[in-house]
Amino acid sequence: MSVPGRALVGQAAKCGSGAADDTGLFRRSYLKQTLETFGSIALSRKILQAVEAMGFEEPSPIQARTIPLALEGHDVIGQAQTGTGKTAAFGIPVVEMVKGKEHGIQALVLTPTRELAIQTAEELNKIGRFKHVRTLPVYGGQSVDRQIRALKRGVHIVVSTPGRLLDHIHRGTIDLQRVRTLVLDEADEMLDMGFIDDIEHILSNIPEQRQTLLFSATMPEPIEKLSHRYMEHPERVTITRENLTVPSIEQVYYETRQKFEGLCRVLDVEETGKLIIFCRTKRAVDDLTAALDARGYSSGGLHGDLSQIQRDRVMKRFREGRIDILIATDVAARGIDIDDITHVINFDIPQDHESYVHRIGRTGRAGRKGMAITFIEPREYRQLRLIMKLAHTRIQRRELPTASDILERQREVIRERLVRTLRQNRYDEYHDIVSDAAAEGFDPVDIAAAALKLSIEGFRNEESHDEADGFGDTGGAPGMVRLFFNVGRSQKIRPSDIVRAIAGEADIPGDTIGVINIYDKFTFVEVPEDTASRVMNAMHRNTVKGFRVNVEPARKR
Repeated sequence: MSVPGRALVGQAAKCGSGAADDTGLFRRSYLKQTLETFGSIALSRKILQAVEAMGFEEPSPIQARTIPLALEGHDVIGQAQTGTGKTAAFGIPVVEMVKGKEHGIQALVLTPTRELAIQTAEELNKIGRFKHVRTLPVYGGQSVDRQIRALKRGVHIVVSTPGRLLDHIHRGTIDLQRVRTLVLDEADEMLDMGFIDDIEHILSNIPEQRQTLLFSATMPEPIEKLSHRYMEHPERVTITRENLTVPSIEQVYYETRQKFEGLCRVLDVEETGKLIIFCRTKRAVDDLTAALDARGYSSGGLHGDLSQIQRDRVMKRFREGRIDILIATDVAARGIDIDDITHVINFDIPQDHESYVHRIGRTGRAGRKGMAITFIEPREYRQLRLIMKLAHTRIQRRELPTASDILERQREVIRERLVRTLRQNRYDEYHDIVSDAAAEGFDPVDIAAAALKLSIEGFRNEESHDEADGFGDTGGAPGMVRLFFNVGRSQKIRPSDIVRAIAGEADIPGDTIGVINIYDKFTFVEVPEDTASRVMNAMHRNTVKGFRVNVEPARKR
């Protein structure tokens, strides 16, 4: 069996004499379109774009060692645990070497379980999204007819379990004669599940002139024999797992489809000092920093595109307490050595357990208490469970704080500030105002409560509260108050954005919100009269889709 990598070298030597074949043409084409690097690995622009979108800032150890070997055409045996980034280690070179205009299945990935087949196919589709490389998962438990229809539409890569693949081979619905790259993922698991004979049958249906990549956490004798029989001088890559320990800190997670709103609720309730929020990409850092700033939080972003001067400026402000929140990517956060971090928040779930442990290890230092909070979407729960398993830790599920929880926390803060002000005894200039109000017959407790309300809510809308209903005639339907919002179509606001924001912030059912009229620069929203004050207090100076809004009762139509 020839080794494609060595064939490529030979073809490159013959280029001057005019000799070329498909492999040599591909290699020259690949070299021409290689523009930038992933770490020190040269990748084409479309693959690099996908890798960055997936949040990989630099390759993991197995990726750094495997991808160059695979791109050179070598057979590779990779010994690495799940969770070390091995899917991208074989996925990036496999997708890179696919010829988009060529018909037929060019690469085959064999996995032991349907869950892994689905997960692997999802990642390969992400890697190939800009190159338009199509990957199809094929597994038992799904309709064969549906898979046949998908195969007829054309795919470049098939990710399959052995049993279902043999079924398609016997039916004649999968042709493997154009496969140039074979990947055996979690080979030891396939051995334990009794698939070794099926694998050998499948290998007999694939051209001998191919590249083979084999990955296994362990290397039992049958796997070694398999590699000797079907691989040509394979390069070995062994990644030993770090001896990681999880710090003794409180670890919780929140599951939500609205991660930003959930983050703001947690920030409003948690007693935090300095905290670090981790995002997967540089763009996510910028977006989250802007969104939090719009909500009135003091934050700064840190990522690889910042100059050293900008980075130093952000870190100086963070150390001095002028900003409370540092938002960073994994790579940008390296070297941060600050002992008084109270919270680490994973806004984006880390790609593996090692990243998780390194992230959360930045809190709970020097004997202090610390908390690690992770936000996940429902589809990310499987990844979280894998992190817990490999890091040997338990992350406790929590429900997001409600609006009443936030209100209670705000009241606690107000009480604390009030007591602190009383103890400081620096309010003599306000005694006359209180004495005059008391002389008019107002109860001192009511005077104090009104003063708090005034200090917190300000003077807004005082003119509109003169009438008996507190809002005047706003032109709303009976029992409804019509509110004015200073955002509209120009900010690409939709009714669903308004409903989601009001329901989430004011904690009222979305179906109680009435007519919504959206214009270019403003919007009118009808809400029930008994919740109108709550909506105004919750939404005024808040944000909708990142835009800060002013809210006031509308004038009569």
